Amino acid sequence: MQLSHEQHAQFERDGYLFFPSLFSPEETCKLNAAVPALYERREAFNVREKGSDAVRTNFAAHMYSREFATLARHPRMIEPVESLFGEKLYMHQFKINGKMAFEGDVWQWHQDYGTWLNDDMMPTERAMNIAIFLDDVNEHNGPLMFIPGSHKRGVIDAKHDLTTTSYPLWTVDNDLIRQLVERAGGKGRYDQDGRLVDSGIVSPKGPAGSMILFHSCLVHASTSNLSPWNRVSVYLSLCAVGNHIRRHKRPEYIAHRDFTPISCLPDDCLLKDYPVDLPWKNGLPASALQTSLQPFDASPQPA
Repeated sequence: MQLSHEQHAQFERDGYLFFPSLFSPEETCKLNAAVPALYERREAFNVREKGSDAVRTNFAAHMYSREFATLARHPRMIEPVESLFGEKLYMHQFKINGKMAFEGDVWQWHQDYGTWLNDDMMPTERAMNIAIFLDDVNEHNGPLMFIPGSHKRGVIDAKHDLTTTSYPLWTVDNDLIRQLVERAGGKGRYDQDGRLVDSGIVSPKGPAGSMILFHSCLVHASTSNLSPWNRVSVYLSLCAVGNHIRRHKRPEYIAHRDFTPISCLPDDCLLKDYPVDLPWKNGLPASALQTSLQPFDASPQPA
């Protein structure tokens, strides 16, 4: 799936693109049906909510689930990012975020690149997220909130929040959030049809199967889910191969260490069976838990 010149320009301006209903109900249902079995597993790759058994994040499903290994190679998710970077990609991170009904907690205001820089020593922000909705997303079940154009601010100083939720995050100061929102439009205004426009905070919403592409420096957050509806989404964090991480501070199931370029499957891969590699199908290997605070040498080795 290639982006148009207009979509390139929109991405540069806003820092994100939204594709409603990009995946069919049949494709989305196949993915959604695979989630409960993944969430039931008592493995390190399932991070649960603070004080709850509900899964907040499932990591690296593409390493042990056929359905999500297939999605990780889907051209509708890979090709738009290749188009923007003009370079092949590798999978930096793969997660299925479960903002479950009544229990899904907040994600504080942050930039994804803040974590990738501070924890993983990713050299530049040449990486971004692709998100696909596995459930309908509405204003009640904790949709993502973006500050349009905030990616143009570049890398923002962040603090490491280790206490608010069950998952540590490099978060952005509230005063700066106020400034960025005001600069992006503030409270916005209501048009003659009662719709909010020109707001400094936007929340893409739509049916299951919709997709968002957003810049790694775009400041975003989401509120808790107090509704009776789940909001499960899959996130592919895709990095330009030449921009791969330089430190293994986090375990491999969180920040991947295989920098092999992704090869896409055909567009109908979610509806037909194509061979995919599942290296962790027999369990999480010990190597996936190993970490190091030392940077590694990424320069080419002599022949």
